[in-house]
Amino acid sequence: MNMLAQLKPGEKATIKDISLVDGLVQRRLLDLGITEGSEICVKCKLPFGGPIMIESCGQCVGIRQKEAKCIELERV
Repeated sequence: MNMLAQLKPGEKATIKDISLVDGLVQRRLLDLGITEGSEICVKCKLPFGGPIMIESCGQCVGIRQKEAKCIELERV
């Protein structure tokens, strides 16, 4: 099982499951058009446990490590 926190910058994947993420974060991702089946690309991982910058649907979004560990992916 691959999680978003495991991807390296430049890697692409498809979101499989976001149901383990906190409800408010889940809602925010859905509002941004990031849903199960969306393809994402990791742009960068900020140091010292900082957020992971991902690109999806032409926009960049920062996701905390805590949430990134709950988002299940399938590598492309």
